[in-house]
Amino acid sequence: MSEIGVVDKLEMAFRSIDDLCSSLTKEQWALPTDNPGWSVQDNLSHIIGTESAILGRAAPEHDPGEKPWVRNPIGAGNEVQVDFRRYWPPDKVLEEFREVSGERIKATQAMSADDLQAESWTPVGQGTVADLLAIRIMDIWVHEQDMRRAVGKPGNLEGPIAEHAFARHSTAMPFVVGKKVAPPDGTTVVFEVTGPAGGTIAVEKQGRANVLNEVPESPTVKLTMDLETFNRLCCGRGDPQELRKSVTIQGDTSLAAQILREFNFMI
Repeated sequence: MSEIGVVDKLEMAFRSIDDLCSSLTKEQWALPTDNPGWSVQDNLSHIIGTESAILGRAAPEHDPGEKPWVRNPIGAGNEVQVDFRRYWPPDKVLEEFREVSGERIKATQAMSADDLQAESWTPVGQGTVADLLAIRIMDIWVHEQDMRRAVGKPGNLEGPIAEHAFARHSTAMPFVVGKKVAPPDGTTVVFEVTGPAGGTIAVEKQGRANVLNEVPESPTVKLTMDLETFNRLCCGRGDPQELRKSVTIQGDTSLAAQILREFNFMI
């Protein structure tokens, strides 16, 4: 895995989004993504809204109305930022993204080591500023992949940011296996994610599920897939039954089907 720090990774994540968006046509901005209810432009608006909030900017006073894809308070807050910009011309949204991301880069580059270790709220509980940055890098990459799939421009599936996102997703596999699927004690599950940014995750359920230091020779089930499929399953993008076609299963197929149904851990 790359040793590049979170501050530099954040800038790299922003730059990759900018490079993608700079190439889009008006029609491509409006294409639907497999992030329910959101177009390509909506995904960028979401990133703008979250990074603006981190900068301390107030959310717009806007009522998006009820949306069928909004399922929780976090989703409702996200929708305010997205719907506020939903009918803006794409170049205005991209201009705001460049301004907001530029300010975020300035702010993070000015941070000392102590600043990065200061306490901070994160979407998964109390942590540090560095923890929040690590989550933001992953989230930005996830939405970049939403946008890339929609417009047919695959990219950024290897290198430091893809590696970072895979590492973040990997930490949730004990939760998926142990809490969401909850198989009998002694069950072992291996996730083999192919490609330069992928890797192997072995999980064992013994009371609670934990990552194993060594990969078992004969796990209860092994699921092999590429990074894009792994990301989509982790983030609830697309139909798990359809994505199963991109997963090679060895071992307990019934357990594999349960895992695929419960794979999504994102809010």
